[in-house]
Amino acid sequence: MKKAKIYIPNKSAMQSGLGKLDKWILEFETNDPTKNPLMGWESSNDTYTELKLEFSTKELAINYAKKKKIDYELIEPKKRKMVKKSYADNFLK
Repeated sequence: MKKAKIYIPNKSAMQSGLGKLDKWILEFETNDPTKNPLMGWESSNDTYTELKLEFSTKELAINYAKKKKIDYELIEPKKRKMVKKSYADNFLK
């Protein structure tokens, strides 16, 4: 069967908060990408790469992959290091 990866997408550069980062994505990997010699675009005959499935939890995504016999790679999100400081800390040097 196809190989897929399960991950939480990164926030966009236009997003300052952590909202809408609670969805897990199951995305299929491309088997045979080909490069257009004229334009340099990458294309494929594989339509599974167009498919992105969203799940509310990691367990649901894993259970779906196991049920459909999809080989998957789980990419855990990195923990953010939060440094708490006050506004007054900007003026202390």
